[in-house]
Amino acid sequence: LVSLCALFLGVQTYAQDNLIDFKFENLISTIQSEKSIIERTATFENHSSLLNALQATNLDKVLGYTGEFTVFAPSNLAFEKLSKATIDKLFDPENKKALKAMLSYHIIADKLSASSILKAMCRGNGIAKFTTIQGEKITATMKGIDIVLTDKSGNSAIITTADSNQSNGIIHEVDTVFVPEKML
Repeated sequence: LVSLCALFLGVQTYAQDNLIDFKFENLISTIQSEKSIIERTATFENHSSLLNALQATNLDKVLGYTGEFTVFAPSNLAFEKLSKATIDKLFDPENKKALKAMLSYHIIADKLSASSILKAMCRGNGIAKFTTIQGEKITATMKGIDIVLTDKSGNSAIITTADSNQSNGIIHEVDTVFVPEKML
């Protein structure tokens, strides 16, 4: 973690008496998409379950707004890990409020790149906490080279694909759906 912290916080080195200051942000692409988070999600085949859930709860409208959002987007495979009973319960029109609350655990009202998450972990001695739009905290830690997110119920998800920059924020694909215990 120390070497990752050095990389993400910036490294200064001397080369032939000239100071060279490396900042990770300068090394990664800053290309911004012209599409919003919801427009991009609609184009990802492996996010069709997420898109259906967002549309069922009208959160698609929120993620279409101008703003800064981070979405920890469960893939279709992540949704397939849930039992059929859980999926049926969540997608039942009478449980729209519970589905919206569950999806809100995956959204942060701020743009957090993977490097921002790693920087926060470096400053927090390997742990960073972020508040979701649900009002609950998600904790970020490292396991090997993976960023692991954990909700208050102890459910964990690994960021499998990071930093899909969009016009109104960023998408990180995760391998697990956060389903709070009280919703099961």
